[in-house]
Amino acid sequence: MDRNCVRADPEQQLDMIFAALADPTRRRIMSMLLEDDMAVSDVAAPFEMSLAAISKHLGVLAAAGLIRQERRGRITWCQIEPDSLRRASIWMQGFGQFDPVDLDDFERFLAGELDVTTKE
Repeated sequence: MDRNCVRADPEQQLDMIFAALADPTRRRIMSMLLEDDMAVSDVAAPFEMSLAAISKHLGVLAAAGLIRQERRGRITWCQIEPDSLRRASIWMQGFGQFDPVDLDDFERFLAGELDVTTKE
């Protein structure tokens, strides 16, 4: 897990996880990595963006502790870090009505709540 994530208090870590998962590109990357570990270049292949842009997305996921990147020779591999996902899942299960959790629905719910708050 990323060292910055280890030092973060649990609430701050959850903030980082949900902020990372708020982006559809990062959610798609996470879905891809659920299948298997992947080289950075393989992660980037299906996206119409630069390798540098994908690397930034991977950096956000790694900083949140959602993935781990490991250098093997000249290739950087990415893999899911299940403990962070488990923490987020446990937190969300506390809201029973969200079980099973659909992150897209949850994101729409939060966006609606933020709109209501800013209008008040």
